[in-house]
Amino acid sequence: MKETLNTTEKSAAMPTVGSPTPALTYKDRIFRMIFKEKREFLDLYNAMNGTHYTNPDELTVTTLDNAIYLGMKNDVSFLLQDTLSLYEHQSTDNPNMPLRNLLYVSDIYSQLTRTADLYGSRLVRIPEPRFIEFYNGTKELPERCERKLSDAYANPTDSPALELTTTVLNINPGKNSKLMEKCRSLRDYMIFVSKVRELRKEFPLAQAMEQAVTECIHDGILADFLYKNRAEVMKVGIYEYDEELHIQNERDYAHEQGLAEGRAEGLTTGLKQASLIQKHLDNGHSPEQTALSLNIDLEIVNHYCRMLQDAENDTPCPDILQ
Repeated sequence: MKETLNTTEKSAAMPTVGSPTPALTYKDRIFRMIFKEKREFLDLYNAMNGTHYTNPDELTVTTLDNAIYLGMKNDVSFLLQDTLSLYEHQSTDNPNMPLRNLLYVSDIYSQLTRTADLYGSRLVRIPEPRFIEFYNGTKELPERCERKLSDAYANPTDSPALELTTTVLNINPGKNSKLMEKCRSLRDYMIFVSKVRELRKEFPLAQAMEQAVTECIHDGILADFLYKNRAEVMKVGIYEYDEELHIQNERDYAHEQGLAEGRAEGLTTGLKQASLIQKHLDNGHSPEQTALSLNIDLEIVNHYCRMLQDAENDTPCPDILQ
């Protein structure tokens, strides 16, 4: 039987969204550059599923172009024996992968059924999807975990009408070693990324990439691929790591902004509350009456009284001074 492999690739045309982002486009990621080759696809699929398909020439590759934002692209998706597999590479911890995969698979199903009669009485068969995320970020994650679409629901239920599960496989050094043994290219990719990260600690990015490529070719790590695609790997790799740094910087900035806004909001709320407490105490209310009237904990009122006593020793506060 002829196996059919439909590979959906998404080109990157990045619109500007929100705050300024690097005005860059890129054709591929290194992960996709490796595994868009039929032989590499087949080896990865066999390693993942325990199968032994051998003839990549019988695989059929198709493409789908979409306009997308920074990093939002499906790396590898294909059909084999009525199973739709979507493989995604992530260098950052991304809890939104199930939602992204929902959007991806919707596009693919639309393409696969564009000539089908979806309004007829005959059931239109579709392939069962499988969603895999290959993670090699610096944040520690277990060897294998799952992300669910229902985790994003504002009001989740025990039995959601729509669920999508993405399996996350950690491909950092020391993780999923059995899978690495079965797929040489995946193992070599892991080694290459690790080497770049180590060299990045000592050298500028371009120099680290150049040295990593040279060392890997010498050591037989992705040697043929890197030798044939050296210039493009350098260009794509530098952008990819710049993008990873950009994403991390954006998250750090958002975190700092959130802390600053939280401190400012907390200070404003505290000042308003202190003003109300002061008014009640000035009107002769006891701390208990003040707390009851303002619907706040008595300890908050007592804490304010202690602060006031430290600042002005002659300020009366019955609960504290007695």
